[in-house]
Amino acid sequence: MKKTSSLDALITAFERLPGVGPKTAQRYVMHLLQYDKAAAEQLSRALEEAAAHIGNCLRCNTFTEQSICTTCSDEHRDPRLLAVIETPADQAALESTLAYQGYYYVLMGRISPLDGVTPNTLKLERFLARATEPGVEEVILATNFTIEGQTTAHMMATLLKPYPIKVTRLARGIPFGGELEYVDLPTLAQSLRQRRNT
Repeated sequence: MKKTSSLDALITAFERLPGVGPKTAQRYVMHLLQYDKAAAEQLSRALEEAAAHIGNCLRCNTFTEQSICTTCSDEHRDPRLLAVIETPADQAALESTLAYQGYYYVLMGRISPLDGVTPNTLKLERFLARATEPGVEEVILATNFTIEGQTTAHMMATLLKPYPIKVTRLARGIPFGGELEYVDLPTLAQSLRQRRNT
């Protein structure tokens, strides 16, 4: 059996990144090794450090170097609100709006049987324990508006049904600055269905 070279192993590692195919991975590797070995070494050290020291928050499941992340440790946040999101990237997006001051629960994925991700994989019982803690009054289902995200939101809403907790879903509709003639039809239809008083 032929031994894989360091170069092939590195290209294969880059291919594991989302949206990176064999040619792009090869370009990245060749650039780093040919033009920027210092950056390659920096990347290697940073990845090694991250893999060794970053884990999951015991409370919200996001990435952190401590047992409890800085968001969960922030006593100025609203303990009545819990937003459930798919990934730490989604959390960063919500935080950047400055419009949400509650806490989070990060699923680290979404239900997708084709990809082998089931409710058990996502450990939804852990989510349920967090969502039903004393003080939580509203759970905001902030999963993505994909088939998998919708399925995940539906599953979580079903789990929360027996509890006296308000369950809401992010609104869908026309983006700010959007023109009706350019909005896709499902979004336009959803906007009509979710219209509200002014």
